[in-house]
Amino acid sequence: MSPPPDAALVADVLAGDVEAFAVLLRRYRDAYTRFAVRMLGGADEADDALQSAFVRAFRNLGRCTEPERFGAWLYRIVVNECRTYASRRGRRERWYAGDPAALDQVADPRDPAGEEMLRQELQDALDRLTPDHREAFILKHVEFLTYEEIADITGARVSALKMRVARARQQLRALLEEAYHE
Repeated sequence: MSPPPDAALVADVLAGDVEAFAVLLRRYRDAYTRFAVRMLGGADEADDALQSAFVRAFRNLGRCTEPERFGAWLYRIVVNECRTYASRRGRRERWYAGDPAALDQVADPRDPAGEEMLRQELQDALDRLTPDHREAFILKHVEFLTYEEIADITGARVSALKMRVARARQQLRALLEEAYHE
């Protein structure tokens, strides 16, 4: 038996079946958690933003005009909650290694500690991007959405999104090169 489509689950929720909403959230939670963690830089912040987004979605489900596209509708809410959370929080302070020897080390990706170091350097570089560039880059290269899907979620034009992704790539490349050449 195939899982029920989003539109049927939305109709069930609107008819009072709260468990149907839980099914919808389980369907999308992993992808949206990845996005929120990358946007906000940590699991705790992502959980807070996601909880707020899910509550907002539940309260406003009647406003979902295309229930068959519930995932995209929910994504827009998650994106907006992440933006709101990040702007309220402001830019958090970054802690960098104070030991010059630590800065000279280049992580070996085959080493678990090196892999974690690379992951952290990438996250630090992502965090230094503007929110618009970070959002576009993550949606394109982490979530693997098309530009049209990203435009639907963010409300930005495809041409603007292509420019944001290209600039994000350039900035990330420069930030990562800087980290390895210091």
